[in-house]
Amino acid sequence: MGLTVGVFLVHIALLSTAPLSLGLSASAPTKPFITRTLVASSTLTEPQKAAKPAPLLKAGQQTPGRPLPKKVASTDAVAPPSAPMQAPEIPALEPETPAPAPVLPASAPAAPLKAQAPEALTSEAVAEVTAAPRAERELTVKTGAVRLPGSALVKYKVEANKFPFSANGELLWQQDGQAYKARLSFSAFGQTRMQTSQGQITPEGLAPVRFADKYRSEVAAHFNREQGLVTFSANTPNVPLLTGAQDRLSVILQLAAQIAGNPGQYAPATTVTVQVVGARDADTWLFTVGEEETLSLAGGEQRALKLVRNPRLAFDQKVELWLATQLDYMPVRLKITEANGDFIDQKWLSIEAPP
Repeated sequence: MGLTVGVFLVHIALLSTAPLSLGLSASAPTKPFITRTLVASSTLTEPQKAAKPAPLLKAGQQTPGRPLPKKVASTDAVAPPSAPMQAPEIPALEPETPAPAPVLPASAPAAPLKAQAPEALTSEAVAEVTAAPRAERELTVKTGAVRLPGSALVKYKVEANKFPFSANGELLWQQDGQAYKARLSFSAFGQTRMQTSQGQITPEGLAPVRFADKYRSEVAAHFNREQGLVTFSANTPNVPLLTGAQDRLSVILQLAAQIAGNPGQYAPATTVTVQVVGARDADTWLFTVGEEETLSLAGGEQRALKLVRNPRLAFDQKVELWLATQLDYMPVRLKITEANGDFIDQKWLSIEAPP
């Protein structure tokens, strides 16, 4: 049984490259649940054209929203193991020779480019990141009005196809109209895998500054907007920073804000194209909007809009995302499937005001 648990934890560590989370310092004040509507001052009409980063909001500019319910209690608590278990020794994620990140999703890093100012990012630089072919039905939508969800703590039940027991997941999201922080963590038997994202709020939504993935050691990506580059702590090559870029956690909340701001713009078969940055690389993701579905989850039924990121390369992961229409489009389910069929499934348990 100890070996099984160890394999499970490694599986979570390698597979849970899922998007969603945020870490706050002890001194940071907790803000009330806020729903914010912002109107874009500029749009990205084609993925092949890069624009300058959007301006930040002025201090104090925010719109209050409706409060979240204090807590929706779970009716499906995760049962503990039948017998006490010792946390097994798990191999470190950081080998001596840097390897591709085990973060959602595992895509090949972009080719190294020379440092350039944002004005010098030409269509050729954009094309290098967006070179993969696209289906005819895939159309890029403009980023219009955005409405960010209010601060919340969302808890999940996390399942994998190879193991009979569940892990715990938690998304902490906080924003004050000027800046945001997000933290997504997965825990089992005293071991935790964590992703964090933090940055500014602009008229176009989220503008990440730093993304980190931590399991024992931490690797991170930095969004250097003045240089127009993304740099990595893992000594992987820099990549150009494109307009509207998100990290693997902020992208989920950015999609929620875009769809909440104008639901009618995201009809079924619409595709949203965005540069997504991981802790070691960056790639262009295509999210295709599906139909609304009624989900029966541990925390109750939720009506949710489904989006899918289908693999384009041989070893890409398939990402399925459900955004709850009655919870400001917060993510209530996230399923990641590897090329070999293995999957991890994160399902909503409860949502409450942040601590």
